[in-house]
Amino acid sequence: MRNAVQRRNHKERAQPAQREKWGILEKHKDYSLRAKDYNEKKKRLKILRGKAAERNPDEFSYGMLSSKTDRYGRKIQDRGNPTLSHDAVKLLKTQDAGYLKTLIQQTRRKRQRMEQEYLLSHDKNVPLLEEVRDNQHVKFVASREEQHLVDDAQSKQDTSSSTEQSTLQWLVPCSNTNNQPESLHIERKDPRQLARQQEEGILALKEERAARKLRKRRGEIRQSRLSALRTRERDLLAAEQQLGHQRARMGSSIGGVNQKGVKWKIRERKR
Repeated sequence: MRNAVQRRNHKERAQPAQREKWGILEKHKDYSLRAKDYNEKKKRLKILRGKAAERNPDEFSYGMLSSKTDRYGRKIQDRGNPTLSHDAVKLLKTQDAGYLKTLIQQTRRKRQRMEQEYLLSHDKNVPLLEEVRDNQHVKFVASREEQHLVDDAQSKQDTSSSTEQSTLQWLVPCSNTNNQPESLHIERKDPRQLARQQEEGILALKEERAARKLRKRRGEIRQSRLSALRTRERDLLAAEQQLGHQRARMGSSIGGVNQKGVKWKIRERKR
């Protein structure tokens, strides 16, 4: 019968308003987890202190000669990988050298091609082998001189055609009706035509400004790619040099450092 009566829900106390800056109020379950973690760490530290107190400084084992530790004092153990023979390692390093040489050649070719494109397009910020449109025809050029010749010829042709059109437009002979001598009649331009020409000029300026920004952006991208290729080539050359040094040490053609840290070198014949 008492379970049928509705009871009051007892809720946990919330964080007071003046302590909201300290976050959510810690509950009992949070305290239990924190105390459990603290006690486990305390037990672990107690065990380590006991081992350090009972340590024998004169203790020795032959495993200490072959074992190594890193700079933090942690022991470096074998991962169980099979040990390769000396000849197998030399063969692998030879293959690595060939792979590095191939990568260096590819990177050098890319870098040289990028440098040529950058130098050729640096004057006018126009890439080489660019399409030069002449009405409905597309002309491809192979050098900067040919491109200049094509541009000059196109500009001369445009100038001559515009001159002829303006002459025909402005100089129109009048009709000789009253047997009077022929005279030249100057045609006045329509204000709407002038406004249209102004709008076309403004639009051409906007297009030129956009094209200039695009050329500048392309030049920056090309320059960043060129610097990345140079860095890659320098890193590959350093890796090839280091690999060649390792191969020379394995072939006993140069000196090195043994396990005890003693430097040695090949004794050369006196001349």
